[in-house]
Amino acid sequence: MGGPPPGFRPSGWVHLLHQVPHTNFQLRPVASTFAPQEQDYQQALLLVAALAGLGLAVNLLVLGLYLLRSCCRCRRPKSGPPEASGSPDGGGCVTWSCVAALLLGCAGIGLGFYGNSETSDGVSQLSFSLLHANHTLSSIDRLVSETVERLGSAVRSELTTLEEVMAPRTELVAAARGARRQAEAVAQQLGELAFWRGVPLSPIRVAESVSFVEEYRWLAYILLLLLDLLVCLFTLLGLAKQSKWLVIVMTVMSLLVLVLSWGSMGLEAAAAVGLSDFCSSPDPYVLNLTREETGLNPEILHYYFLCNQVVSNPFQERLTLSQRSLASIYSQLQGLEREAVPQFPAAQKPLLALEEMLNVTEGNFHQLVALLHCRGLHKDYGAALRGLCEDSMEGLLFLLLFSLLSALALATALCSLPGAWAHFPPSDDYDDPEDDDPFNPQESKRFVQWQSSI
Repeated sequence: MGGPPPGFRPSGWVHLLHQVPHTNFQLRPVASTFAPQEQDYQQALLLVAALAGLGLAVNLLVLGLYLLRSCCRCRRPKSGPPEASGSPDGGGCVTWSCVAALLLGCAGIGLGFYGNSETSDGVSQLSFSLLHANHTLSSIDRLVSETVERLGSAVRSELTTLEEVMAPRTELVAAARGARRQAEAVAQQLGELAFWRGVPLSPIRVAESVSFVEEYRWLAYILLLLLDLLVCLFTLLGLAKQSKWLVIVMTVMSLLVLVLSWGSMGLEAAAAVGLSDFCSSPDPYVLNLTREETGLNPEILHYYFLCNQVVSNPFQERLTLSQRSLASIYSQLQGLEREAVPQFPAAQKPLLALEEMLNVTEGNFHQLVALLHCRGLHKDYGAALRGLCEDSMEGLLFLLLFSLLSALALATALCSLPGAWAHFPPSDDYDDPEDDDPFNPQESKRFVQWQSSI
């Protein structure tokens, strides 16, 4: 259906994700063509998101079995003196593995902030392109309305006055009526150029809807990233301070964030696959959707969305006829000025007003020719595709990497926290009263040594 917009080429990630197998709930293959309105395609994306749910189930199962094993091992009777179990050799390794996992999670959070920003930039570029396209369409409508109104006003006032002034000369009146008919024809031709007038689909409303959804998506990810960051930092603080109550609270929060990370991973994976299907061949879907929503002539849509030499300008014939009619009206007015003004001096004023109107109309006409060319709207279309398929796709991939690193880091930390807990000193949450008891043998021994030193 023609080449892609200028400057837009689907990236390697788009081609790679587009090759992801698509199946419905009955495990039957589904075409990877972007069709969100079809039930089979929706089921295929839901299955992609369900893979993250399966990963969460496996993660929780492995985590539960590991914690159960650790709990059972801790309840076994200890062989050997109590002093021998105070600090086994693997305590430091377990603690540092937990710290390393949490630091890796913090690095993933940095990637998440970058991915969230890139995704927001891509959506912002889409919204800006829609607003610019809306400005172009509004300018076309405004210029057409202004030009048609000027021509109608000239027909009703100046040309009517001119005919009344030149009534004694029938040939001059016939020339003025010929200019009237041509002005009415030009007004009719130009009125058909406002192709977007009365269309229910408004680009500015689409841009506002997209911006509204993106604002809440961006805020939700910011809150998730901050929550993940706080969990990692306070868990590290609990390990550094060897605070049992802080570790308990952060363990519960880590489990919650682990579930949220796997959930966000499923949404990101489904969104990335769906976006890759769209970006691999966006023209057919956009053309069909726009045709359904607007009811415009397919020839007009093909001209603006494809904008190549194969598709001709659907307004070229009207523009050519209007330009010829304007030139003919101008030449007729010049002839009337030469012949009528010497005999009818009162005709000079309406003729000058008509010439001024024609100059303004011709300026508006040239602006219309530039705005109706496919370059402007097609450039907005290409910018919107680049925002979605480059910036937003890159942002989604970084968010997917963040979710994966966050889930792995939190799962590793949850497995390591019980081992680190076992090596916390017993005086973490309370002070032993026997330490201040003067009748304690160890305290008495320290008191005697203090007296002897004096």
